Amino acid sequence: LIDFFKQKIRKMSGIKGMFLANKKTDNQVKTHITYNRGRDWRLLEAPSKDLRGSSIHCVLPYCSLHLHLHVSANPYTSGNIASRDSAPGIIVASGSIGAELTTTNVSVFITSDAGNTWRQIFDEEYAVLYLDQGGALVAIRHTPLPIRHLWLSFDEGRQWNKYSFTNSPLFVDGVLGEPGEETLIMTIFGHVSHRSEWQLVKIDFRSIFNRRCTEADYQTWHLHNQGEPCLMGIKRIYRKLKPTSRCVMGKTYLVTMTSGPCDCTEADFECDYGFERRTDGKCTPAFWFHPSSVSRSCTTGMTFLNSTGYRKVVSNNCTAGVSSEYTARRQQCPVQAPRGLHLVTSEGTLTATLGTNVTFLVFLEEGDGARTSITLDFGDGHALTYSNVSSIEDGIKHIYKAVGIYRVTATGENSLGSETATLYLHVTCQLEYIHLSAPFVAVRNKEVNLTAVLWPSQVGTVTYIWWIGNNTEPVITLEGSVACTFSREGVSSVTVQVSAGNTILQDRKTIAVHEYFRSHLLAFSSNLDEHNPDVAEWRLDVSRVIRSSLIQATGVREDQLLVTVLPGLPTAAEFFLLPDKRMDSTFVSPLNENHSGSAMLMLLSVVVVGLAVFVIYKFKRKIPGLNVYAQMQNEKEQEMMSPANPPEATPSSQQDLVHSLEILDTELNSRPIGKYPLLYFLIQLHALFLLPVFYFTSLCSCVVVLWLILCFLLCSSVKWSSHREN
Repeated sequence: LIDFFKQKIRKMSGIKGMFLANKKTDNQVKTHITYNRGRDWRLLEAPSKDLRGSSIHCVLPYCSLHLHLHVSANPYTSGNIASRDSAPGIIVASGSIGAELTTTNVSVFITSDAGNTWRQIFDEEYAVLYLDQGGALVAIRHTPLPIRHLWLSFDEGRQWNKYSFTNSPLFVDGVLGEPGEETLIMTIFGHVSHRSEWQLVKIDFRSIFNRRCTEADYQTWHLHNQGEPCLMGIKRIYRKLKPTSRCVMGKTYLVTMTSGPCDCTEADFECDYGFERRTDGKCTPAFWFHPSSVSRSCTTGMTFLNSTGYRKVVSNNCTAGVSSEYTARRQQCPVQAPRGLHLVTSEGTLTATLGTNVTFLVFLEEGDGARTSITLDFGDGHALTYSNVSSIEDGIKHIYKAVGIYRVTATGENSLGSETATLYLHVTCQLEYIHLSAPFVAVRNKEVNLTAVLWPSQVGTVTYIWWIGNNTEPVITLEGSVACTFSREGVSSVTVQVSAGNTILQDRKTIAVHEYFRSHLLAFSSNLDEHNPDVAEWRLDVSRVIRSSLIQATGVREDQLLVTVLPGLPTAAEFFLLPDKRMDSTFVSPLNENHSGSAMLMLLSVVVVGLAVFVIYKFKRKIPGLNVYAQMQNEKEQEMMSPANPPEATPSSQQDLVHSLEILDTELNSRPIGKYPLLYFLIQLHALFLLPVFYFTSLCSCVVVLWLILCFLLCSSVKWSSHREN
C-alpha cells in the first residue's frame, strides 16, 4: 500500500475494512475507496446534483469525486475529513469534482451510506463537528474574516439552519467540544480585532432539543458496496437515528449491529506472498518467486503448507464457499535432489580485503536441507564439509592470506543428486603508492616504454588508465606497461591512474622529445648513498646541481643539456646531450634517424672516392703534380751530391740523410704545388665532412671504422705512389 498510494490513506471510523486513499497515477492524484482492506479499490462516484440542484455531468473513470484526506493534528481545528465510530457511514470531507484532486474550487461533501453516494453541502470550506454522537452536525465557515453565524443540521446534512453565536463579529481561531461523543456543548474562541485579547463563546445546544429519542426514532441500515451486502465475509446491519427525528440520543445510545456470515468468494482472498495480481484478476507467481520451493527446514517425513497463490484477507470472516479452493494445502515434504543452490557473501559483494574474515552464505531453493551435505572449497587449498544446510545458517567464515582471484565452490549433495554453485572472489589489499617509470628524453617517432610500479606490488585486480600527451581519450589496460610514440618535438606529459578496489592513485611525468640526442650514465661515490633519501624532491635538487656543474665544465648551452637522477640505490644519474637548435637545417637533416638517406650518401661517397683512387693509380705517371714533385727531388739530390759542394756539407751518416729526406718530404707535402695537393685536400675534407654524419646515424659502428680506414689508405696510397716515383 505504501508503494501503491503515494499521498495519503485514511481508515474510516465505524466501518471495519473501509479505507479512503489518494493514488498518484500519471501525475494525477485521484481518490479511491476500498471495503476489504485494500483487496479491491474503486473511484468515488461524484454527486448527481450540486448545491443549487443543478445536474453535474461527471462520468467514471474520466471524472470522479476527489477528497483531501488531511486530518488536523491541532485539537482546536478541524481537518479536511471527519468520521466517528458512533455515526457509522457518515463521512464529511472537503474536495473537488473533476479528473484529479485540486486545491481550487474546493467544496464540502457528505455521505450517509459509507461512501456509496455523496452530496454537496457547502461550496466553500467549512469545519464540521459531530454533536450528540452524530445525531446533529455543526458547521463553521473557514475564513480569515470575522463571522457571527454557524449552521446546524439534524438530518445528516440535508438541511442546514443558520444560528448567530455572538453579537459582534469574531475572528474564529478554533472550536473545542467537550469530552465525549454525546456532547451538546461546544466552545468557540477567537478575538474581536487583531489587537484584542481572546474571546471565549460557549454554546449549549441542549435547549434546542425538547425530548429524548425512543425506539421509534431509530431505523436499520444495511452496509453495502454498490449493492453487495457481504463485506469482509459478513453482512452488517446498523442501528441509526432517522433523519426526520429531532431528539437527544444521550449517553445511553449504543450503535447496535447484527451480522451474519457469508460464503467465501474470490473477492475475500488476496494474493499470497510471492504472487502478483494480473489484469485478469488472477494471482500468478512474481518473476522472482519459485512456487515449487519449500522451506529449508522442511525435511522428509514432515509436512508444509503449499500455497495456492491466495490467502484470506486479514479479519475476513467468510466461511465455506470457495474457501477450500483458495486456502493453502498441507502436503508432505518431498524427497528430491538439491536444486537451486546459491553461494553469496554476507555483504553481497565479490571483493574482500586481505587478512579479514569473509563470510559465505549457502542456501537451497529446493531439496531436503537436513539431509543434504555441503562442501565449500575456498579456492586457496582449504575446504570444509558440513552434514546439512541448516547447520550453516549463520554462514562460513574464512580468511585469505594472499592477494588474488579465488574460485569458491559450494557443492550440495544427497542420495538423489548434487548441485554446485560458484563465485569468483577478488581478494585485494590497499594500494599505497605508485611510480611512473618513463624516459626523461625520447626520440621523435620512436617507440618508448612506460611502466607503472606499484607498492605493494601485488594488490589484486588493477586497471591502468594512461593519459599520453594531448590525447583526449585515455588508454585503458590491465598491464602495468604500455608503448607509445611522440610525433612532435617539445615537452610532453604522461599521466597514469591506477584503480584498485575503491582506491585510485596517479603519477605524472614529463618527457622531452627531440630528433636525436646522446646520453651517458653517471656513477657516484658510495658515500652519497648514505645521504640519499630516495625521494623525488631530493633527486630533483641533485640533478640541478649536476647540470650546473656540467654546463660550467663543458661550456655546453643550457638548452642542450638535461640531467636526471635515477631512483633507487646505488645513486646514479643520466645526462642527455641535445642537438643545437641554431644549427642550419641543411646540416641537421642528414642527422635524422632515417637510415636510407645516410646509407645512400655513404654509398655515393664510396663510389666517388673509389673512382678517384682508380684514376690516380692508372694515370699517376701523367699527373703533373707528381712529375713536378719528382723533378724537384732530383734537383735537390744533384745539389746535395755535387762535387762542387764542400765535403763538410755531406751528411756524416745515413741517419742524417734519412732525417733530411723526411724534413724535405714534409715541406713538400705542406706546399700546394700542382693538382695532387688539391685532390688530397678534397679527400681529407670529404672524410671530415662525413665523419659527424656517420657518427650521429644509427648505422653499424664497423662501417664508420671501415670508412675511416679507407680514407687513410687513400691518402697513404698517394704518398706511397709519389715516393715510388722518386
